[in-house]
Amino acid sequence: MPLHPSKILIVDDDRDVLTTARMLLKHHYEGVKTSVHPSEALALMEQFHPDVVLLDMNFQRGENTGEEGLRALTNLLAKDPLLKVILLTAYGDINLAVEGMKAGAADFVVKPWSNEKLLATIQNALKLKAAEKNAEKYKAISTDITESGKLLEEELIGHSPAFKQVLATIKKVAPTDANVLLLGENGTGKDVMARYLHSLSTRNNQVFFRVDTGSLHEKLFESELFGHVKGAFTDAREDKPGKFELAEGGTLFLDEIGNLSPASQAKILTALQQKTITRLGSNKPIPIDFRLISATNQPLAQMVAHGEFRQDLLFRINTIEITLPTLRERRDDVLLLASHFISHFAKKYRKGALQLSDVANKQLTDHHWPGNIRELMHTMERAVIMAEGSTINYFDLSPSKTAAADSPPETLNLQENELKLINEALKKHQGNVTRAARELGIDRLALYRRMEKYGIK
Repeated sequence: MPLHPSKILIVDDDRDVLTTARMLLKHHYEGVKTSVHPSEALALMEQFHPDVVLLDMNFQRGENTGEEGLRALTNLLAKDPLLKVILLTAYGDINLAVEGMKAGAADFVVKPWSNEKLLATIQNALKLKAAEKNAEKYKAISTDITESGKLLEEELIGHSPAFKQVLATIKKVAPTDANVLLLGENGTGKDVMARYLHSLSTRNNQVFFRVDTGSLHEKLFESELFGHVKGAFTDAREDKPGKFELAEGGTLFLDEIGNLSPASQAKILTALQQKTITRLGSNKPIPIDFRLISATNQPLAQMVAHGEFRQDLLFRINTIEITLPTLRERRDDVLLLASHFISHFAKKYRKGALQLSDVANKQLTDHHWPGNIRELMHTMERAVIMAEGSTINYFDLSPSKTAAADSPPETLNLQENELKLINEALKKHQGNVTRAARELGIDRLALYRRMEKYGIK
């Protein structure tokens, strides 16, 4: 997979942090450099021209005021106003990160970070940087999303009655401007359904703007959603539109809306009722016009009963309510989806045609899938990577789908336990039949007969 052409500069006085970040990012971006001090980073700006800087907040041992980090942030942005700076901060220093965001940082990541979170934050910063170069008010942020509408049909795979009912409802609702609330467990595809709904709407040639409301810090909520004007707070050096403005004319997707605090719920309700927002530091109302889609895995009706979610906001966002079925309710679609993911990942990882063995098929259809489609997708990605031949076997699947050899048996069925033991032995010895047979206490021919019996190739 080709590397992203962007350049990333990491500034931190902890060399272990620098090494960890560099080892991760060099597999994703063409240019990655590190620096142990802000002054060195400023010099690198001239020759390296980074797109994103990961900047630690504290550089002196025992120092936790963040002054040096804030000073470095100011100096870096003075060199390149379009530079996107992501602050690296400890969990106890969230307030420092908030100050940094007010001073112009694009975002912050708490150490120790998860690789997925760090990569997603950098990608969002790069999208914002690209958008700011666009003369049409940041709408390029969602170019990749709106254009992907043409590809959504192949993502909407399934012939189960529950899934077909959801698609029928979305096709009926899409041409209207009714607010839609998508409910369902994690991994059921709420994000994909929101994009699909947008692609069928009358606004499909306008922006689709997704906001993860659960990740918005309370202190930055108003500025991020409603924007701010120059001078609204320290280092607010220019006017900045909020996400409600950026969705003008298109679709605004508020994901994880069930995680909003009561104060944030009240502010969103007021904006939706009045159809206007006011930027932080201003008293001038700005009209807003977008199609609203919300989503959550939280039981909002129960939350209303317990006083945790505003009933008037729920009425406002759920003109149409659609509950996405779990994968457990779509048993007939499991192998269909698995086949799609195998084809996708085989192409991605440059593998030939792959197929599932009968045993692997049974394992997939029997599994409970608590993580739904997302879990299935990650399982099939791993299986494609691990597969050595043209067939995906039982032991190519994620370890969570196999029973550990020393765990109590889930069943007393003799054949099922024999199958598990054979697969564990083959996995342990990386497919070496002779060694696996020796461990199982049988000869090679006996093991081959059992492998043929269970469809293990």
